[in-house]
Amino acid sequence: MSDPVALIAACARSAVAPYGGAFNTLQPYDIAGPVVQALLARAGINPQAVDAVVLGNALGAGGNPARMLALAAGLAERCSAFSVDTQCCAGLDAVAMAVGLLASGQASIVIAGGVEAWSRAPIRQVRPLRAGEPAISYEKPAFAPDPTRDPDLLVSAALYAQQHGISRTQQDAYAVLSHQRAMAHAATLACEIVPVNGLYQDAYPRAMDLGRAARMPIAVKQAQTDCAVSTLAISAKADGAALVLLATPQACQDLGLTPQAAWVTSAAVGVDSITPLIAAEKASLAAISRAGIPSAGCVQVIELHDAFAVQGLSFCHTLGIDPTRINRRGGGLARGHPIGASGAIALVRLLSDLQHDEVAGARGLVAVAGAGGIGAAAIFQRL
Repeated sequence: MSDPVALIAACARSAVAPYGGAFNTLQPYDIAGPVVQALLARAGINPQAVDAVVLGNALGAGGNPARMLALAAGLAERCSAFSVDTQCCAGLDAVAMAVGLLASGQASIVIAGGVEAWSRAPIRQVRPLRAGEPAISYEKPAFAPDPTRDPDLLVSAALYAQQHGISRTQQDAYAVLSHQRAMAHAATLACEIVPVNGLYQDAYPRAMDLGRAARMPIAVKQAQTDCAVSTLAISAKADGAALVLLATPQACQDLGLTPQAAWVTSAAVGVDSITPLIAAEKASLAAISRAGIPSAGCVQVIELHDAFAVQGLSFCHTLGIDPTRINRRGGGLARGHPIGASGAIALVRLLSDLQHDEVAGARGLVAVAGAGGIGAAAIFQRL
């Protein structure tokens, strides 16, 4: 690896709470604030040393969540703040943008990641065209200008499963493994989770087996019921936050920081908006190529935020790896999906596994796909 431009000095996340659960009354800065404080304590630096916050958030509907977080967490007034909305990719894209601030000399220390308070998301409405007409409420914004190329994400996943012959049995087995791993490793995950509002561990993972999975209802009706997507094979709505503290090598030296990993490269790509779930695998292939790595088989740790089981199975098929190689302690299917935070949560999981399980020099790949046909991926290396 060439001399790094960005080093990870600390990482942390909240637990992931199901929509309407433990974080039901919290604003984004309420969830992410304790995580920022934990980052500073773990790195051993003064809040005044932070130059910028780059924060992914998909459902805030205006304002500047990054600035709200910086102020709530007691960072310096001079600290700049950038909020990123690339939907599911936002938390990981925020980290890539933070690297850009470091590489360009605009900052020496940056806190980056994502947060989502889905339970507190504003109610969205379209302003009426004429006086006296009612506003029209909506849940999902458009992700493509042509409605025929902007399918519901669940419908898109179901259609993909049917077109590629990915059976419900395969999907459910993948989802069951995710829950089983999350349950088995709950104690191991404690070191990366900062308690927020009394929640110390991910609340959604369940004791699950194939028999119980087979009794779960179908989420969307299809012509081929053997390829149906069950409710188990979908990542549930959730709240949560995850952040990393990035620094230049010079800042680490000046402040006596002990970095745990280095950013190697990132990739953000677009694909056909009809099938957004494949964007994570396309971004991963681009990142692997940029890093000069022969194949995904040469990457020791892989974390994918899998919004759907069919996405995880397609990802592994395209990258030529066995599904048991990714998300070794459970993925998004077991945790839930706090949209703007999901990519950053997968990154914290990756960094935690690199730090505790692998030898120096081990590489990790993290990836996520987003609505509208966008994907993000990044590669890190353990120091």
